[in-house]
Amino acid sequence: MTDPARQNYWAVVPAAGAGRRMGTSIPKQYLPLNGRTVLEHTLARLANHPAISGVVVALAADDSRWPTLTLFSPMTGTGVVSSKAPPAEKATAPGVTAPIYPVRGGPERCHSVLNALEAAMTPEIGAREEDWVLVHDAARPCLRSDDIGRLIAALSHHPVGGLLGNRVRDTMKRTGPENEITKTVDREGLWHALTPQMFRLGRLSKALTACIGRGITVTDEAQAIELQSEGARDGAPCMVEGASDNIKITRPDDLRLAAFYLQQQSAAEPQPMEETIHEGTRRRKR
Repeated sequence: MTDPARQNYWAVVPAAGAGRRMGTSIPKQYLPLNGRTVLEHTLARLANHPAISGVVVALAADDSRWPTLTLFSPMTGTGVVSSKAPPAEKATAPGVTAPIYPVRGGPERCHSVLNALEAAMTPEIGAREEDWVLVHDAARPCLRSDDIGRLIAALSHHPVGGLLGNRVRDTMKRTGPENEITKTVDREGLWHALTPQMFRLGRLSKALTACIGRGITVTDEAQAIELQSEGARDGAPCMVEGASDNIKITRPDDLRLAAFYLQQQSAAEPQPMEETIHEGTRRRKR
């Protein structure tokens, strides 16, 4: 059995989408959120986790906003590279632990993730087929470090992998073309699928390649693994309960909710020891 502490964990962030449902001229991953862009919050959450060796972010071919991100100030190696060539540079940022590698995305999420996986396994980055990869939505900036750790702890010995999720708690209705209710769906065993979704690099790469080859557009990585795992002896992906504030920004109201969650998370973080001591000293002097 492999020691999880000795395994390598990488992150992939597909960020080539336009986010049309937001109704803005700016892709949702570049919308401002509490002093940064949505994408900067997301990348920082992943790159600052101690288990993550590096983050590969897939960008649109015509992305002109990436080089302007303040997360990478001073700028270092922020140019987008071809998905078919090894990334020659990485983006580094003050206060961000793991390197971030920009690569070119594709027309759909599955293509962007596959491009990122192929880039990760080049010698320049150094990921291996047997390493784990955590694929995370660019528009989920409220991911908790504890959730990353919980996912890794739950799946590091799992034969397939899995994803964060929330159990469905509301009554579920299925409707017809005119929004008329056709059925009340039993919520037992139903989950909301979240990200990150964690699988072996090689297995996920093969699963996505197979889906694309068959003309199947999967909506998440777990679906590709499910299709690959049909009839397999090692089972199916596993769900891991995550925090409910790991929301995906899809509509304008979500941006305001994400801002609130980030503020709440920041307020709950313990202060550095030096600040705590100074604050205590100030209180005693009053």
